Amino acid sequence: MATLYTTVVSVNGEGRNGGRVRSDDGVLETDLSHPKELGGAGTATNPEQLFAAGWGACFLGAVRRAAGDREVKLTSTAIDTEISLNKGDDGFSLSAVLNVQLGGVDKDVAVELADAAHQLCPYSKAIQGNVPVTINVTAV
Repeated sequence: MATLYTTVVSVNGEGRNGGRVRSDDGVLETDLSHPKELGGAGTATNPEQLFAAGWGACFLGAVRRAAGDREVKLTSTAIDTEISLNKGDDGFSLSAVLNVQLGGVDKDVAVELADAAHQLCPYSKAIQGNVPVTINVTAV
């Protein structure tokens, strides 16, 4: 396997509650805080939001790739990525809902593309078997 890209993101301070993240190229630089729902100030981003942003962007790229491989023309693509932080008897875990909206295709094709993207996307592969995922698809 050939490595195509590697990034380094440093986190300091209190981590998810009062920490700061910075990418090695300086493009990403932001504070972290607990969301209000977890008793925090909610004044900065949190790991769940960052994960949702990365996965959503990657997933839409995989949808576009699946469409190109099938010579399907999409008129629009959008995704709302929901990441939930859960606590059970075994500690903390994540769950996810991907709400995919694809334009220019019927529902069956949209579902096929989302399923294919879930097999292609590196984020989807990384969490496979570890994070419960629901994929909702809408053809618009």
